[in-house]
Amino acid sequence: MKNFYFCARDIRDYLRGVMNTRELDNTPNFKPNFSALTDAPAIQAFLFDVMKIYEQREELCNAPIYGETGIDGLRLDFNFGLRLDVPEGNFHVRIGDDNGQIFFDRDISGVRLISVEKYFIRWRVEISLDGTKIFSHTLNLDGQKVLLNVDRRSGLGDILAFLPSVGEFKRKFNCAVSISLPEYMREFAANIYPEIPQVDEMSFDGYAIYFYKMYGGDFPFCKVDFRCAPLNHMANYIVGLDALPIKPKFKPTAPKLFSEPYVCIGIQATTPRKGWLYPDGWKIIVDYLKSLGYRVFCIDKKNFQQEGKYSAAMPDNAEDFTGDFSIMERANMLYHAEFFIGLGSGLSWLADAVNCPVVMICGFSQDWFEFYTPYRVVNRLVCNGCFNDVRANFMYDVCPYHGSTARELECQKKIYPNQVIDAINRLIADRNLMPPVLK
Repeated sequence: MKNFYFCARDIRDYLRGVMNTRELDNTPNFKPNFSALTDAPAIQAFLFDVMKIYEQREELCNAPIYGETGIDGLRLDFNFGLRLDVPEGNFHVRIGDDNGQIFFDRDISGVRLISVEKYFIRWRVEISLDGTKIFSHTLNLDGQKVLLNVDRRSGLGDILAFLPSVGEFKRKFNCAVSISLPEYMREFAANIYPEIPQVDEMSFDGYAIYFYKMYGGDFPFCKVDFRCAPLNHMANYIVGLDALPIKPKFKPTAPKLFSEPYVCIGIQATTPRKGWLYPDGWKIIVDYLKSLGYRVFCIDKKNFQQEGKYSAAMPDNAEDFTGDFSIMERANMLYHAEFFIGLGSGLSWLADAVNCPVVMICGFSQDWFEFYTPYRVVNRLVCNGCFNDVRANFMYDVCPYHGSTARELECQKKIYPNQVIDAINRLIADRNLMPPVLK
């Protein structure tokens, strides 16, 4: 049985930037809603290629379908988008959603239909044989076995932005949900969701699987380019939630290790281009914190990071707590800290997840992209926020608009120490903290 791919969106949304749409307009039998598009091998190969972001796409496309319909050979599940086995015969398949929108409507026989889109759509399937309707089904997760699968290459911040959605998903859809996570995140997830089982590998005997992955552009895993929405909203678009989930409560598993009040800092992110690039900025801040009597611990995984001409080195006046610690060890340390000073990075998301106040030094993204903190430090009087600019690509260009000029990465270079110190002082006042020097 061969695979036949179809998409709910106009195929030109996926072809944008790959093929001139005027060429498609001149292609015989091309229809924008795909309903009459021929199964030309080139189109099928392209749609399969659209799903290349999934490492296991071959396995996911070809894994057995166990969902029985009561009709011999006709099987349906939602374990990699919609998957429908259609046996040989005079079948007509109509696929749409519960709003009445139609995505696929044609005679078909002896194929496996697979949707390009993998996110939540309330699919509606109607099947006729010899002109008589024999089966219909509308996606309904109530009581069903559903897996939420997190891409193993996802960053710490991406995963922490996603996790609150798990409990809300279970509550809204009343389903038997389980989660699959990278190994390093499992203990933390079990801490906040002890009642939700975790699985090591995907199985296909359930009703649906939804995949959490961040990627820019028109791709099949999410309705919205992740640069265009707050990161903690992305799960809503992927798994069909309406409301922003409540942040689950973290329960510390270790006591405070030090009697003295301390502050944690994280000077590294995915790339040093996301770092605070003001000369000796971190050293100035550590000196200020120590003048208040705080111990200052650097908790990055490494004490040095290099990419091209940019680097991030632990300030030598901070205490070195870098190393390959577990997420739970970091979470406990942050839970007991007075506050955390970091970047638009995974450690900042972890601090927020355990309710440690965060001073975030970040100009490469917009204020709404990361979680909200009143102590975000940014200079909006210089070029900034291009991470969320769909015309640019911050992750691949050193500086999309000012690379190789005097203004290169001014979003991260022209954040001044006095701005960070002001945020620290406001946090101390707002939280009624007592710096040790004043005790």
